[in-house]
Amino acid sequence: MIAALPMYDFPGLRAETDAFWAAVRVALGRGPAHLTRDRDVWEIWGDPALVLAQTCGLPYRARLHGSVGLVGTPDYGLPGCPPGHYNSVLILRADDPRGEEDLSEAPFAFNEALSQSGWAAPLAHMAARDLSIAPALRTGAHALSARAVAEGRADWAAIDALTWEFLGRFHPEVTGRLRVFARTLPSPALPYITARGEDAPAIRAAVARAIDALPAATRSALHLKGVVALSHEAYLALPVPPAPVMAA
Repeated sequence: MIAALPMYDFPGLRAETDAFWAAVRVALGRGPAHLTRDRDVWEIWGDPALVLAQTCGLPYRARLHGSVGLVGTPDYGLPGCPPGHYNSVLILRADDPRGEEDLSEAPFAFNEALSQSGWAAPLAHMAARDLSIAPALRTGAHALSARAVAEGRADWAAIDALTWEFLGRFHPEVTGRLRVFARTLPSPALPYITARGEDAPAIRAAVARAIDALPAATRSALHLKGVVALSHEAYLALPVPPAPVMAA
């Protein structure tokens, strides 16, 4: 059996993330003693021994939905978002006066092509305004996208709103050099998944009990409010965006 919670596993939250998994393991009555942190996420998500992991909405709808069980969606209580939803903050350097209408040709940093918050959401946001994106730098992580903008290696980026909260807590030297100029529409947050054949509703119930059992300070540190039973269709309703075409 394996379990992993890689999507918000900041070093400064390692103890709280481990405590959360320990509470899930107690509530479920089984599971590995420790979270897996030394394997590629795609290997983890596809492992037939997977008890619980977290993925992103775009990998789920693009590749995973037919081969894993949907456990539920964490509710992070993010501003302007319904339960179980999140959005992206669109960022520029703090001294950059431009707005979204000025950014169609501006170099854009994104974490991954299969990222709802880093690629799909800003692409939809700009398209709804008849604006385009000029992807110029793939960073591999939201934190690295924020740093790339702060350091002038890209002009703007879209950052998962919860990651933005954590970056402000752990890396104020980066976020202090940036400003939020817009937010995307909410979409279903990063889902918990399990291996196909597992009892997903029972695991969701265990996750809910675990969240309730955590000390208030741990729940607050993780921004965890609860777990929501969003449907498979809620994720698949969003389009799979085209892959970024890198700007020269």
